[in-house]
Amino acid sequence: MTEFKSISLGINLSFCVKRWVTPDLWAPIVQEQLGLDLVQFSFDLVDPAWPEDILRDCARDIRRAAGDHGINVHSAFIGLAHYTFNQLLHPDPRVRDVAEDWMKKAYRFAASAGIDRVGGPLGAVASRVDGFEPDSIPERDYDDLILRMRRLSEAAKEYGIVELYVEPTPMRREWPWTVEQAERMAANLADTPVPWKYCIDWGHATFQPLYGEGHGTMGEWYRRLAPHIGMIHLQQTDFQFDRHWDFTEKGAVIPEEAALQQRQFGLADRPVFIEVFYPFERDDASILQALGRTTTILKPAFA
Repeated sequence: MTEFKSISLGINLSFCVKRWVTPDLWAPIVQEQLGLDLVQFSFDLVDPAWPEDILRDCARDIRRAAGDHGINVHSAFIGLAHYTFNQLLHPDPRVRDVAEDWMKKAYRFAASAGIDRVGGPLGAVASRVDGFEPDSIPERDYDDLILRMRRLSEAAKEYGIVELYVEPTPMRREWPWTVEQAERMAANLADTPVPWKYCIDWGHATFQPLYGEGHGTMGEWYRRLAPHIGMIHLQQTDFQFDRHWDFTEKGAVIPEEAALQQRQFGLADRPVFIEVFYPFERDDASILQALGRTTTILKPAFA
């Protein structure tokens, strides 16, 4: 019989991009309007490459606002802005060097803001001119990626980061995008100073155009990667695209079943973060209303 255990529910600050961009804006929304006390910071709100005096003040403000509102900033993820670059898999190794240095700066900022976990997708190889997408990235790119991840783990340890995350994406040009690839990567990184864990996203792992109907379920990811999973990203989606809808939208994810599945695979102790994005032109009031309704829908399932 599956043990009924409460699952920590939080929210990624992706909904704040270009809107509630400072802690004095997002902290009261999270606490008072959404009734949550767990967040995942987004580097769409602070670029770790900004000047040192700005970063110092941003880190101070995050610590203060989180403390004032009783919020635990569990982790920091790279966000959309940096994700749009090819990062650690760019064809030019000099750009990979820049991306690696950016991540080190992200670790440094996170630590100064009182955040001791950092993660996100790793990067993407360039597309071919004929449009063909192989089933895996070249081995030389994979080997280089693992080497850089090892160096990043060493840097993270120096800054006091306790856990790093890889977020698998449903694209053949990124890594990893299959359970098998994720298992291989976990084995290749098993002895790093700071452990690399996975963030499994409901809109990524269930993407039917890539995995096929019934072959990209969360169950397979949970069953085979359970020891390596550090958190879950939750969104409403239709399994046809990576939608990142809130739960006022009609989709294929049923909250009660999502929570039950997480418990069944022994993952009830891993936090869940709502990760939703909105068109920049959408009005602020309707977003707050939709987020409030979303948390009202989700809380009973994960409590």
